[in-house]
Amino acid sequence: MNPSPKDKKRSMLEGSPGRALFFFALPMILGNLFQQFYNMVDSMIVGRFVGEEALAAVGASYALTNVFVMIAIGGGIGASVITSQYLGAGNYEKMKTSVSTALFTFLGMGVLLGIFGFAMNRQILIWLNTPENILAAAGTYLGIYFLGMPFLFMYNILSSMFNALGDSRTPLLLLIFSSILNVFLDLWFVLQFGLGVSGVAIATVIAQGMSAVISFALLLRRLMEFRTEGCVEKYDTVILGSMVKIAVPSILQQSIVSIGMLLVQSVVNGFGSSVLAGYAAGPRIESICIVPMISTGNAVSTFTAQNMGADKAERARRSLYYSLAITVGWGLCCALYSQFLPHTLVGIFTRDDAVLAAGCAYLQSYAFDCVFAAVHFCFSGYFCGDQKSMVSFIHNITAIVLVRIPGAWLASRLFPASLYPMGWAAPLGSLLSAVICVGFYLYYRKRGK
Repeated sequence: MNPSPKDKKRSMLEGSPGRALFFFALPMILGNLFQQFYNMVDSMIVGRFVGEEALAAVGASYALTNVFVMIAIGGGIGASVITSQYLGAGNYEKMKTSVSTALFTFLGMGVLLGIFGFAMNRQILIWLNTPENILAAAGTYLGIYFLGMPFLFMYNILSSMFNALGDSRTPLLLLIFSSILNVFLDLWFVLQFGLGVSGVAIATVIAQGMSAVISFALLLRRLMEFRTEGCVEKYDTVILGSMVKIAVPSILQQSIVSIGMLLVQSVVNGFGSSVLAGYAAGPRIESICIVPMISTGNAVSTFTAQNMGADKAERARRSLYYSLAITVGWGLCCALYSQFLPHTLVGIFTRDDAVLAAGCAYLQSYAFDCVFAAVHFCFSGYFCGDQKSMVSFIHNITAIVLVRIPGAWLASRLFPASLYPMGWAAPLGSLLSAVICVGFYLYYRKRGK
């Protein structure tokens, strides 16, 4: 028998906050890991079965596509916070209006960005200094990827709505399904039909599209469990304004990190396809390390929003402390493994010695970003859930502008074609972010906010 909506809502409001947060965050972590698996599979298959240039072509698109993924995730955070607060307060009418407002808004955004990206993909790659020998293949991959942008946005916002309702298992199951489908289609299109880079892009779009359609059907069924009286508004500009107030800083926070990576990517592109192929493996491994932290931070955001809506501020604060313990521990494990055994990770993507050496160099210098990033992602989630998302924007933009971008650029000039010095810009930037977050938190606590 399915639990009632009341029981689902109360699961975050009662009992051990550490236990509730862990079991809510775990499916989100696993789900986002499967989402990262999409791009990893693309790189692994083309790297092993097509060649170095194909791996570099997919890698040249990664930082750019990740910007749009982060926009979708950041917008989803804003929408889920408002939806969670209505759910925590027991206002099901407004909660349903919040869901439909978010879906219509982000579907429109996905269509517009997809059209823009499809029309401009080659020019964007030229601006990013993409090597001439992979420009055509990278443009093909990116153009097909942009055709699936509405599916990408809809799936992410639908996942956020499930999370806001306290259900993080359904998005996980759908991602497992779509990830397995993506692997099957990748292998089929590349090995059976020889489609190469275009084949893995088509497979990604099909898998994401099916996942988005099924998610929408399941969400409609889930919303029917929350009984309301009278008609529920389908779109509310006041609610949209509340979402935008939280979503814009969250989008900026999420996307600025990716834009920083995009600018670093433009520097790496100038080093040639071999170094670019090695770098292509690095961010994918980086994502596997960072995604549990981002997911836990997003879980803290939803957990905090529901408890703030129910006037349980102390319980929300305790969830922050538990999240820090979980993510910092994970970050230390990732940092140590990446430092001492990087070849076992980069070797998944390539057998080429030069590419392997470049990827390992980047991963070793980047490794300790995992520890510092854990801190600022958890605080970011807490601040967003407490409707102080501007803090998240401030600490991210400060670290990106003052440390990460100039550090990577300076390292590329002092040590040309070497990824090891460039990798250090990330942990130094995250360290500054973590310090700023702790400072803001202590400031608000001292003033009782």
